[in-house]
Amino acid sequence: MYPRRTEASRNPKRDPGGTFRHRAMYHATAMTKRPSMRPTLVAALALLGCAEPMDPPAARPPVDGEAALAHVHTQLAFGPRIPGTPGHSAQLRWMLARLDSLAPEVVADTFPYVTTGGDSLTLTNVVARFRPDATRRILLLTHWDTRPTSDEAADPADRDTPLPGANDGGSGTAVLMELARVLAEQAPPLGVDLLFVDGEDYGPTTADMFLGARRYAETLPDEGRPIYGVLLDMVGDRDPRFPPEATSVEFAPIVVRKVWQAARRMGYAEYFPERAVGPLGDDHIPLLEAGLPTVDVVDFSYGPGNAWWHTPDDTADKLSATTLKMVGEVMAELIYSGG
Repeated sequence: MYPRRTEASRNPKRDPGGTFRHRAMYHATAMTKRPSMRPTLVAALALLGCAEPMDPPAARPPVDGEAALAHVHTQLAFGPRIPGTPGHSAQLRWMLARLDSLAPEVVADTFPYVTTGGDSLTLTNVVARFRPDATRRILLLTHWDTRPTSDEAADPADRDTPLPGANDGGSGTAVLMELARVLAEQAPPLGVDLLFVDGEDYGPTTADMFLGARRYAETLPDEGRPIYGVLLDMVGDRDPRFPPEATSVEFAPIVVRKVWQAARRMGYAEYFPERAVGPLGDDHIPLLEAGLPTVDVVDFSYGPGNAWWHTPDDTADKLSATTLKMVGEVMAELIYSGG
């Protein structure tokens, strides 16, 4: 089970206590009730402080924001990337072909899933592994599917329209695809896994969301397991702001510090403020539950009053190559400074 959605209103931007809300906000209390979660995470977090052999930090190659934005346009040209649609199949072929040309090892994990409503889905997680033999590894992940409906559209007539998914699905995928090029150009000082999870946004409720992340969490191996993860979601807005997400701060504080310090070193402190917001239900939750410290880098407000989230307005004109470059540079700084 996942933390439960609050239902103060259909699309509230603040809960009754006044906490700013993005997407669907969830109670973190459901996580704290899992007695096995804290000990597992404590042990995992302790490993982050242990000195492990790795290569010296390498020079950080430049990240191309325009190339990342072009990857967004490529995805939108496929149409909606809803599981079972031609756009979903076309995007999978594109990702596999490009990643196969860049990464030493690419694994596609295809698995079936039957929704609570009886829909039979075929989903695929894709992992591109750089320095696959390295024992010290980190994980960067994003979701590549898009939502079947625009359920937050202001006009009820638009709510059955498939989400375009420029930012929600497209932006994180675009950044990781550009990082794949960077990692191919300059070997990182540690192992890096780029994970593209499927079925994050199928819905309509959380019972049928985060499906690829759940699958990955359930199949995490002991050997070659990353020491931590960073989730990228909604990272292309032309007016970006990435505060720490509250569940990430509670359960993976060391990783939060690593990411936000990398942003500060790159001169992006203005866009990565340190005051936590949330909590938020997202793909990092199943990984945290599996004992993998994982943080969510997410923009909590997309458009004026969050008006573009889960609407037909989630289109490429709302995104910025500068923002995509910034997020990519923070991730590259994290990697090439040694993780």
